Amino acid sequence: MNALSEKSIKEKIKNFQDWTYHENAIHTSLEFKDFKDTFSVMTRIAFEAEKLGHHPDWSNVYNSLNISLSTHDAGGVTDKDFELAKVIDELVS
Repeated sequence: MNALSEKSIKEKIKNFQDWTYHENAIHTSLEFKDFKDTFSVMTRIAFEAEKLGHHPDWSNVYNSLNISLSTHDAGGVTDKDFELAKVIDELVS
């Protein structure tokens, strides 16, 4: 899978309200009620990421979750990243 052009990424990301593109990845930050809710969402994302065979770079502090998506073996953002972003958005909506 080839990395998308910057133009293509900027066009696609318009469909993702809480995502931004910078540093060769797409990013979002989410806040939840507490750590338990945050960890629960992370677990749900983990199962979906495993199904897709595509895993996020993420960090968690208490009720905050920061997610970055990039396809490392393609050297940038691919359709796989947007597919996982869509799944994440559906899980947290």
